[in-house]
Amino acid sequence: MILDELSVPIVLAPMAGGPSTPELTAAVTAAGGFGILAAGYLTAADTAARLAATRELTTAPFGVNLFAPGPATPPETFADYLAELGAHHDLGTPKHDTDEWDAKLDLLVAAPVSVVTCTFGCPKATEVARLHEAGSEVWVTVTSAAEARIAVEAGADALIAQGAEAGGHRGTFVDRVADDSTDPLGLLALLQILTTSFDRPIVAAGGIVTGAGIAAALAAGAAAAQLGTAFLRCPEAGTNPVHRAAIGSGAPTMLTRAFTGRRARGLRNRFMDSHSANAPSAYPEIHYATAPLRAAARAAGNPDEVNLWAGQTHTLAPALPAGELVQTLASDTKTALQRALSRRIEDC
Repeated sequence: MILDELSVPIVLAPMAGGPSTPELTAAVTAAGGFGILAAGYLTAADTAARLAATRELTTAPFGVNLFAPGPATPPETFADYLAELGAHHDLGTPKHDTDEWDAKLDLLVAAPVSVVTCTFGCPKATEVARLHEAGSEVWVTVTSAAEARIAVEAGADALIAQGAEAGGHRGTFVDRVADDSTDPLGLLALLQILTTSFDRPIVAAGGIVTGAGIAAALAAGAAAAQLGTAFLRCPEAGTNPVHRAAIGSGAPTMLTRAFTGRRARGLRNRFMDSHSANAPSAYPEIHYATAPLRAAARAAGNPDEVNLWAGQTHTLAPALPAGELVQTLASDTKTALQRALSRRIEDC
């Protein structure tokens, strides 16, 4: 299994929408970690091009992340919200699509990678079997024991445990406003639940940006840690300038559906404050509707009307080349584990 072969227990989170690049994926892999290339929002053709570019940069194993498609949302669910936004912004046309799920699966069966990870849901058992037959492992992002059970029953090789601290979209299989009264599980709680309930390797994700954080995840039973926000300021990342400048500031984060119609964590800004309360669960319809206003904000350098996805510990994210960052994290992880082991624990 890939996780057993890593010299550094660090997995690059697939940050769709810009930050994920072949260069970042290859750099993390070259440093001993495991790079995952984001295919979310890309066409199958663009995904193929990025796969080719990554293979030009490295011959080492790497992975690809896919967005699992969900059902369409009835227009009446988000009509009032679009009217609210449309009073002040130019909007795009809301639409539902599958993010070319079938075409991307066909691509990855024809040109397999070492690992295919999945977010927003779980592939069908038949789809997992297709990927296995092509030689790929399948890792599924889960946020609860119930989701983990579905993934294991479908044949997933590993579980990516995403805690509430994580930046970007929640990986929940179903996003419901009605569930918001239930606090999402933090990473440590989720790790303890999953490691005692399932016999699959677990990759810990959410709020990890330091070696001490990686060490804590490993001590809690994770096979590796998946980091995203930590890499946003790397020169190899395709992070847009507005987003890059905001990472590491003192701004707090919050969960919102205001930008995409799916719950996600980002730096709190004026748009989130104004519209989060009324934002419906309607992904990807709201994602397409707000695309023009977000593009305009990025072009204007306006951080108050664009999604600035980041985890709760973004203030600690360094600005280092990816390879150097992986090496620093590896060293700090080893130091943290040694320090923890050196502490005396009295016999009970």
